Parts: sequence; structure tokens; C-alpha cells
Amino acid sequence: MLERYEPLIEDFDAFLAACDRPLPSVVRVNTIKTTVERARAALAETDLTVEPREWHDGLFALPGGNPGTNWPYVHGWLHGQEEVSALPARVLDPDPGERVWDACAAPGSKTTQLAALMDDTGRLVATDNNLGRISALRSNAERLGVTNVAVTHEDARNHSLKPFRAPETEPGSAGAPYDRALVDVPCSCEGTVRKNPDTLDEWTLDHVEGISGVQKGVLRRAVQATREGGTVVYSTCTFAPEENEAVLDYALEEEDCELVAFDIPLDSVPGVTEWQDETYDDSVRKAKRIYPHHNDTGGFFCAKLEVTG
Repeated sequence: MLERYEPLIEDFDAFLAACDRPLPSVVRVNTIKTTVERARAALAETDLTVEPREWHDGLFALPGGNPGTNWPYVHGWLHGQEEVSALPARVLDPDPGERVWDACAAPGSKTTQLAALMDDTGRLVATDNNLGRISALRSNAERLGVTNVAVTHEDARNHSLKPFRAPETEPGSAGAPYDRALVDVPCSCEGTVRKNPDTLDEWTLDHVEGISGVQKGVLRRAVQATREGGTVVYSTCTFAPEENEAVLDYALEEEDCELVAFDIPLDSVPGVTEWQDETYDDSVRKAKRIYPHHNDTGGFFCAKLEVTG
């Protein structure tokens, strides 16, 4: 199945070799409860050798592949999170006190990361349509000490603004509740093959094409729910242009938004403007594709949009 992406990927043999290697076990320091320095010292006390990730001082690779078997983790100082999945919250870059929507939030790794970036202040709304995953989201938020989050059980495509609408008199609200929105959508998960090898066994083109319709609806709703001048970050853990650039192209046509350039501290390549018989808006080049052989991570896609109306 991965062979369909050979036209897009330089050094395809290195890409395939990386996909076959186990994924490093990584934890994120939860700065709501501790500091990077205290977490590092606590891990040293447990005789764990940690390897800091150069691009993010709050991420550590741990040996053994089981990050939850140490006391700093149990006490909420650490959270297991695949390294590259820590990227979209950093790109969204929320400020303390802002209104932020995490549109596909469970089980909560990115939600709790957003809360930490916001200093556990402001309003963070976390939405998911799966009750079982919402239970995990609530459990993670409680363990990590998050208090600024409100959890909603609904389809993000039909997210209700009523409970969280900012007062019309609030400066900069323009009647919309959110300053920023994170849209880390459900996807075909091809980029998680290093962690979940069975992903490729379950892959079908019908699923890719079907889930892309859901992704388009969620991204469109996020743009509608974010104030003019606000930021929306769209991300997936898949390589499929049908779920990445095609979704961005749709949003650009249907909503008042534009893609904006951004820098990341990881090796990446631009989004693609052509795939099979389809062409996409040239601005999708501003998105970032991250392949497993670039940084010894999973595969990922990330784009940043500004709401213009």
C-alpha cells in the first residue's frame, strides 16, 4: 500500500526502512504540575536514562517502551505522547487566557498539551464523538491537573457554539467563541505504522475517501467557529493527499480562510499540489509533510490557516 506514495517521497527505500523500525518511546513534561528540570531530576532518581529531543525541551525519549511505569508519570508530571504529535499544539501556539477549541480531542494528549501552553487558564473546549475515548480524555486531564477544559460529546461537524459563545461586547470576539482551533482529525493513520503495524492491513482506499469527507466537515466547522484573524491548525498522521492537501483545498474554496507559512524545528517537505488526476491550490505548499525517515518519528501532516472573514 505504501508504494502508492513513491512518486511523492525522495529516498523511498529509506522511508520504507524507517517504517519497519520500532518507534522510540517518548514522554512530554506536563508543565501544569512541574518543570522540565524537576521532571528530568525525578527520572534520574528512578535510574532511567533519558534522551532529550533537540527540537522540544519538554520531550524525552525513554528506554524500554513503557513510559507509564515510573512515579513521575503516575503523579502526572509526564504524559506519553508520540514525538511528532506534539507539533500541532506548538504550531497553534495559544496564549494564556484565550478561547481554544480542540475539535477531535480524545484521548487528550494534544488537549492537555494545549492546556499547559495556556498555563491552565482561559477556555479550552475539547470535543469528541466517542464516549469511550472521552472517558480516557477525562482521566488524562484529571491525572495531569487540567482545570480549564470543558468536554463536549458531539460530532465536531455540528459543534454547537451556543454554550461557549463569547459576549458580543467582548473585545475581538466578533460573535465567535474561539481565538484558535486545533483540527487533528481522525484519519487512515498510515503514519502510525511504526507503532501500529496492523494499520496497513486494515487500509482501504474506500476508507481514505470516506474519512476525507468527515475531515472536510470538521475543518470547515472550525473555520466557521473561529474569529476573524484567528488561527486554525489542521493535522493528520497520514500520507494520503486525499486526507491532507485535498481537504485544505476544499476549505479554501468553501470558507473565508487562507493558508499561512510557518516554521518548524523538524525536517519536512512542502505539501503537494498534484496527486494522480487532481490538482490543488498552490498555497497548499505552505503545509508540512513529515516522513518517518526525516526525524526518526511517525509520519505527519500539518497546516496553519488564518480566518479572513
